Amino acid sequence: MKLSFYGATREVTGSCYLLESGRKKFLIDCGLRQGQDKKDDDRNLPFNASEIDFVILTHAHIDHSGALPLLTREGFNGNIYAIKATCDLVPLMLEDSAKIQEMDADWENRKGKRAGKNEVFPLYTMADVKNTLQYLIPCTYGKMNEISSGIKFNFVDAGHILGSASVEIFLREGSVPRKIVFSGDIGNTGQPIIKDPQYIKEADVVIMESTYGDRNHEKSDGYTLELAEIIDKTLSGGGNVIIPSFALGRTQSLLYLIREIKDKRLVSNPYFPVYVDSPLASRLTKLYYNDLKIYGDQQTIEALEKGLNPLDFPDLIFTDSTEESKALNHDPVPKVIISSSGMCEGGRIRHHLKHNLWRKECSVIFVGFQAHGTLGRTILDGAEKVTIFGEEIAVNANIYNLTGLSAHADRGGLIKWINSFKRKPYKVFVTHGEPPVCDNFADYLNDIGFNAVAPFYKSVYNLINGNVIFKGKDKDKKIREVEKQKALSPYYKNLLSAFEQLSEIVMQSKYLENKDMEKLTEEILKLVKNWNR
Repeated sequence: MKLSFYGATREVTGSCYLLESGRKKFLIDCGLRQGQDKKDDDRNLPFNASEIDFVILTHAHIDHSGALPLLTREGFNGNIYAIKATCDLVPLMLEDSAKIQEMDADWENRKGKRAGKNEVFPLYTMADVKNTLQYLIPCTYGKMNEISSGIKFNFVDAGHILGSASVEIFLREGSVPRKIVFSGDIGNTGQPIIKDPQYIKEADVVIMESTYGDRNHEKSDGYTLELAEIIDKTLSGGGNVIIPSFALGRTQSLLYLIREIKDKRLVSNPYFPVYVDSPLASRLTKLYYNDLKIYGDQQTIEALEKGLNPLDFPDLIFTDSTEESKALNHDPVPKVIISSSGMCEGGRIRHHLKHNLWRKECSVIFVGFQAHGTLGRTILDGAEKVTIFGEEIAVNANIYNLTGLSAHADRGGLIKWINSFKRKPYKVFVTHGEPPVCDNFADYLNDIGFNAVAPFYKSVYNLINGNVIFKGKDKDKKIREVEKQKALSPYYKNLLSAFEQLSEIVMQSKYLENKDMEKLTEEILKLVKNWNR
């Protein structure tokens, strides 16, 4: 009974875990790495795809589902089990991903041909996606799925996006039973549209995400008013509100909140135009609406029963064509533009940032996680200038980060989730977080009595006794050290810098006069006192 880690190890994307029990091998998620997480070897799976018997998919986001067409391309032909809503959403997500893969390859080839480079090929194609979709098996929450006499599993609502799930997996080898729980992405409580995450009471082994394991969100009870205030102030001042948003989940939640803002007249002019400038988000929103009656929360169900569409309102415009998208940046009417990608790594959002970031009257609102190495994170970290499409753009717009709108649980939510187990699991694996976050959250869990570890890429563990079989590859050790330094508080950063400066002075101390040495000694004593404070 073994567990291997092939993604989301000290990184936020690319979730992929391999379980082996009896004679079966199966995956929990098969996602793409994105942003800074991308590796040179991502074009090939780190295992034999033809040996995988089936896949359990937690939800439709690309960092959990995006490598499925590559899996089938390399020989997989088993079932892919997921909640029905996920099965509805995955086709659009994978088709969009394939389109991007094909377009990127075409662009590289046109550029490479002029430079005499070899032809490159897309990671997968539309044909690979079509082949993958035939293996989707819709499931429901709370219904046990038995694969064999020694393997069965159950989906639990994770409250992250429509159709998202944690997975309870029940294994037995000989006389040894094990219950393994994969958290998937744990949702933030109080989100519009969907239900709060459901908590699991028992497990032997837990694999849990840690995206926000180092911080708490702002209080969520006031984010509708805060969003309304930003919109009102910006539009009244003649600017545009630009919202980078993930096409799946965040966009639909934003539409729900903006409908409330308009209905309750929380702004001086409730007739402002809202553009969803993402063809993928447009299609996903229609599917989202179709599944709301099954998976929506009580408030959403009540709205539907009154004949209301909670994702629609006057002055909402979906733009599909490139021409329509470009026209938005030449339209002087103040407006809200919701566009992807959510981390500003590609898509139409970069065009809107190019035309609005430099304008002091405009606002950019971040409503989701921004990974290190992405344009979104660079802007959030306070960059004065950024480069977009080869052009240097000044960051003069007002920048906001509404963490309360996040679809991920914060540190408090993660702790509540893991503390919901009546008996502590004998092993907790911390994944799906940036390097220092995974390490620090695992350390915290150990401090409160859990046996936790943040595994490395390709590490393998024995699930009978919890021991490591293969430690894995710490390929990003240098990056992790840098990130740890970034995670230090400003006080300790300054202290560390001061020690480094003193070290240089001490190295030259033989050239100092006595009075200088006395002053140096006083400074060192101050630092030591502060360090021990």
